Amino acid sequence: MAYYFEEPSHTFGEYLLVPGYSSAECIPSNVTLNTPVVRYNKKAGEKCPLTMNIPMVSAVMQSVSNDKLAIALAKEGGISFIFGSQTIENQAAMIARVKQYKAGFVTSDSNIKPDATLAELEALVEATGHSTVAVTEDGTANGKLMGIITDRDYRSNKTQSDEKVSKYMTPLAKLIKADSGISLEEANDIIWEHKINQLPILDKDGKLQYLVFRKDAASHEEHPNELLDSQKRYIVGAGINTRDYMERVPALLDAGVDVLCLDSSEGFSEWQRRALHDIHEKWPNAKVGAGNVVDAEGFNFLADAGADFIKIGIGGGSICITREQKGIGRGQATATIEVAKARDAYYEKTGIYIPICSDGGIVHDYHITLALAMGSDFVMLGRYFARFDESPTNKLIVNGNYVKEYWGEGSNRARNWQRYDLGGAKKMAFEEGVDSYVPYAGSLHDNVSMTISKISHTMCNCGALSIPELQDKAKITLVSPASISEGSAHDVIVRNTSIRAE
Repeated sequence: MAYYFEEPSHTFGEYLLVPGYSSAECIPSNVTLNTPVVRYNKKAGEKCPLTMNIPMVSAVMQSVSNDKLAIALAKEGGISFIFGSQTIENQAAMIARVKQYKAGFVTSDSNIKPDATLAELEALVEATGHSTVAVTEDGTANGKLMGIITDRDYRSNKTQSDEKVSKYMTPLAKLIKADSGISLEEANDIIWEHKINQLPILDKDGKLQYLVFRKDAASHEEHPNELLDSQKRYIVGAGINTRDYMERVPALLDAGVDVLCLDSSEGFSEWQRRALHDIHEKWPNAKVGAGNVVDAEGFNFLADAGADFIKIGIGGGSICITREQKGIGRGQATATIEVAKARDAYYEKTGIYIPICSDGGIVHDYHITLALAMGSDFVMLGRYFARFDESPTNKLIVNGNYVKEYWGEGSNRARNWQRYDLGGAKKMAFEEGVDSYVPYAGSLHDNVSMTISKISHTMCNCGALSIPELQDKAKITLVSPASISEGSAHDVIVRNTSIRAE
């Protein structure tokens, strides 16, 4: 006979936090959001070998996590898991670009040949949104630098679109430049001394290495939570599948990846057990998360298999249609609560603490705080990050509003059959994700800062200054549909006003 759960499963939107006593120390500036990422022997006094400064990671998705977003998120203290539904070479190259990135030293992503036309230049500027373009001999980011052209060097309404870039660019001979190996402080001194907006950094052969921008001079000061490894490089993760991991993992490790994640819609499987065993046997220092699961049985299976962290959630993502296609899944809040209890029991039994990640079901910022209070160590977000400038998708105007493209790995557009692999044919039998748009929201930095502020304020309302303290002190109540309606503005005509932090 089938097993029936006695209680219905619930989502984050059905819960609220009840305030606790807030002492004089409970102010947002005192809150720390440091959280463990991978398993460690907590009872033996070990320190977690990999932690984050904020409890947020980006989803293993084509439309979310590339190297640009990984750098931006690492600056804020989180980790991006670069999508694995691409060639091994391309994914490893993205990892390498993150690890090679130097704060303040920007690899130019707007480059053009000197014989290109102004029409081609304007198309490039429109596509990238960057008005400063490096003119290199071969039009690549690391080609021999010939000059720089910006939107101040020509007037589009006074020039012919077929004229050459070389006619209007500032040539190399007139540029202030610096040699490779210069420090950021030295580069900034040159920028301020010469009153320039950007400084090209060249190698001994005259090839462009980086650009240092005036506006990035205070970047480090603006990102006090940036997440760095022992060599002062940004931390980055990567998604892998259960098919080509023996070829993919060594390439990613060679590129410098810090943590891996078996990306699957459902992780309670023999395929994940085998992958965890094979990877840890071949590369014992590799850190590999696994999932997704929605109950204690699934957690214990992956914990015993050696997962370094475990993801929770099936069918709760905004672009996921697994539940309506297959009829499998569970409310994200209920799944998180049960898996957290299993994690705590596993810790009491073994002394090993295995972090858990709530993946999906986050609609509002406060849902993150609820997920943490319910036991999650961090959350994985797709739609949230897809809205930002740094995500890899196009920004479009739809019905008069700016949007960004966002599609699921189970959609026909992504064709990531490996994520839904059940050991059969190497193809997708049907879609488990949709192709969609999300409202454009601006920069990652501004939005993550606001989200973190909300989390910190709410934790103070609960009398907690850390995530473990929140999990210990939180009081959580299930609410009725009427309570949910009551919690929004009602019985008034709302004016379009906004309070912005200065």
